[in-house]
Amino acid sequence: MTPRNDRFPFPGAAGAKLLKITFPSVSRYSTSVQVAQALGPCLVLRPEITKQWVDPVDLEVHAEAIDQDQAGDVGAVSIDFVKALVDGGARVSVPTTLNVGSIDLRHPQYWNGPQDLATHARILMDLYERLGCAPTWTCAPYLLANRPKLGQHIAWGESNAIVFANSVLGARTQRYGDFVDIAAAIVGRAPFAGLHTDEGRRGRLLVDVTALPAPVMARDAFFPLLGHLVGQWCGSRVPVVRGITTATEDQLKAFGAATASTGAVALFHVLGVTPEALDADEVFGGRAPEQTITVTTADLHRAWTELSTRRSGKLAAVCIGTPHFSIAEFGHLATLLNRRRVHERTPLYVNAGRWVYDEVAKRGLIEILESAGVRIVTDTCTYNTPILPQTDGLVLTNSAKWAWYAPHNIGVDVLFADLEVCVESAIAGRVIDHDGF
Repeated sequence: MTPRNDRFPFPGAAGAKLLKITFPSVSRYSTSVQVAQALGPCLVLRPEITKQWVDPVDLEVHAEAIDQDQAGDVGAVSIDFVKALVDGGARVSVPTTLNVGSIDLRHPQYWNGPQDLATHARILMDLYERLGCAPTWTCAPYLLANRPKLGQHIAWGESNAIVFANSVLGARTQRYGDFVDIAAAIVGRAPFAGLHTDEGRRGRLLVDVTALPAPVMARDAFFPLLGHLVGQWCGSRVPVVRGITTATEDQLKAFGAATASTGAVALFHVLGVTPEALDADEVFGGRAPEQTITVTTADLHRAWTELSTRRSGKLAAVCIGTPHFSIAEFGHLATLLNRRRVHERTPLYVNAGRWVYDEVAKRGLIEILESAGVRIVTDTCTYNTPILPQTDGLVLTNSAKWAWYAPHNIGVDVLFADLEVCVESAIAGRVIDHDGF
């Protein structure tokens, strides 16, 4: 019986479906095509191949639709791979949302790259829709109206979405990358292993912040900076944080995104805050932590310096919303702006998903923000696609993920700062005086 979901209609079978799929043989893409060909059998998996599968009725997928390197080999193979699925008659068999694409379909005026690159991206996005995926185009599917529940098995791509779903929602997913995630969506199954199991979710490393002064922990930058450090310390191990008594979802979102950028963290626990961390003995499975790290203000300062490639100079732009902005964050931004205008010399970009954008628009905030000069980008993100019109100065951001990836991805210098510093600098047209961290 095929499971149904009112939010996303999805044709197809709940189990494996035999597909006739061939991949183009193009010599200059040979290595990547061989990888794609090797993944082909994922689409005809049979239950007896592995000991246990996640029940398809309980599975949702968030697939990677972004083309990380459209100008190179990966870009071409991404299109070839998905086109082969479409041509072979594949359709997703479970509710499947889509990560960001490489272009903003709603605001094409913000595109500052070659037209053939935009065409390439549009083709890839269209192919994923033809597989039956919902065109959500967000890196933060947990902000959608219906999101995974505690204990629900999902198969998500996008590192920040994975760590948020596991940690904040208590859903269960491994780190599913390109090609594997869409294969899971088609067959409606995922291996019951790793973070899908109770044992795989046990804490391994204790991060103690109890020695930090309260004013330090109250700063906007505290959670992303701490996440930057935890990712470095943990790698792929499950960290448990002690000493945080309360946190908003947006703070946990910033923390998790940072841990998954400098490390491969897919699950964290915050004692007394996140849903599976009510008790230290339970979260560690009755075992002692492999390692205990006491965080100092010097550690946080080091994180800030690592996320800032420049401390001063001409301000080219301000970029926030990585991961995508929430409704609450839009409200906070409007409060900070207080109906003042962004300086024409220093555009302020906010990345957001379509659903959040539409909800904020209903409340009148989009009109207020855009009239103040804020440029709201949907469907993609400014750190990995040519949106910024100039990159000859530094870019301010309050996102550890943006600061970590943007220098390499789009070739900009970055200064990491609290959100208020970012907003005041965008209004002033220059980097205002601030204390760093």
